[in-house]
Parts: sequence; structure tokens; C-alpha cells
Amino acid sequence: MRAIIVRHGNTFAPGEPPRRIGARTDLALVKCGREQARALADNFASVRFDRCLTSPLLRTRKTAAIVVPYLVAESAAWLREIDHGSDEGQTEEAVTARIGAEALAAWEGDAVPPPGWIVNAAERIAAWRGFFEGSEGTVLLVTSNGAARFALIALGAKPAKLRTGAFGEVIDHQVIAWNERPPA
Repeated sequence: MRAIIVRHGNTFAPGEPPRRIGARTDLALVKCGREQARALADNFASVRFDRCLTSPLLRTRKTAAIVVPYLVAESAAWLREIDHGSDEGQTEEAVTARIGAEALAAWEGDAVPPPGWIVNAAERIAAWRGFFEGSEGTVLLVTSNGAARFALIALGAKPAKLRTGAFGEVIDHQVIAWNERPPA
């Protein structure tokens, strides 16, 4: 089994202050996000994917449609972004002021959700494990950073960020690459 795990393209234009956007906000890709998706499509042009799974959110579905226009993406609820609670739509400065730098570091380094965030970590880990155990062929998964980190945990690795327009690769339960961006 080969899994290519992609984080959707950018939803903020250059110069626009990024905000914590999760399951509650369904943003479209901006121009540079569509360009990231095209770079991923070019990078994987020689790969014939057997399936494509996405979160139900527009940004993941649009990324998938650019990367694998020949497949109909299957919506997978377990790939949906986490719920940032009252931090949804807030800038990083506002989120840090509310929960503190230590809480954000615990999230980034260990996937410990800050107070008020809805993550369902055990369910996400179980879903990733089920996917890795039960899948065959070459599968493209398009999701978010919050959801993708649990793929690594399901494989016994430490969680790590997946930047917009970046990918990870897992072959037969081994992480081959993580947080790689194709050349623009």
C-alpha cells in the first residue's frame, strides 16, 4: 500500500494575515493555493492513483480535483480538520494570547489539544490505523494539517506539521517523506 497524504493548498493570499481555520470554516483556495495544487499534480503526474479520499471541506476537494482530475474523490469524515472552538478564525497572536505558547507547543509537538479545541484524537488515530491496515494500491489523501498529524501517530511516529501544498508518503507502514513541497 502506498499513501500520498497532501495538505490542501493555501486559503490565504500572500500578505493576508493567516488565521486558525478549522472544521467550521469552509474556505476556497486562493490563486497561490491553486498553483500549489498544480505543482502537486505535476509532481505526481507519473503516479496512477487507485483512489482519492478527501475531507468534506471545499479546500481539500478542490485540491484533489486539480491533482487527480481523473478520479472522483471519496469524502472521508475522519480527514476533516479539527474544530478550533473559540479560536476559529482568530490570528495566531490572538490564539497565543488566549491559550499560551506552551499549549500551542504541546499541540505542535505532541498533538495535545488546547482547551476548547475538539479533536477526537483516539477516533482519528483509529481511523488512520484502519486505513493503513485495510487499504491496497496507491491512494491520495487530501486533508488538513490538524488531521494529517494523526497519520504519523497511527504509525508510531511523533506528530509533525504538514505545510499547505506539502505532502507525505507512506509505503507499507513506513514514512518515506513528510512535509515535502514539490518545486514550484
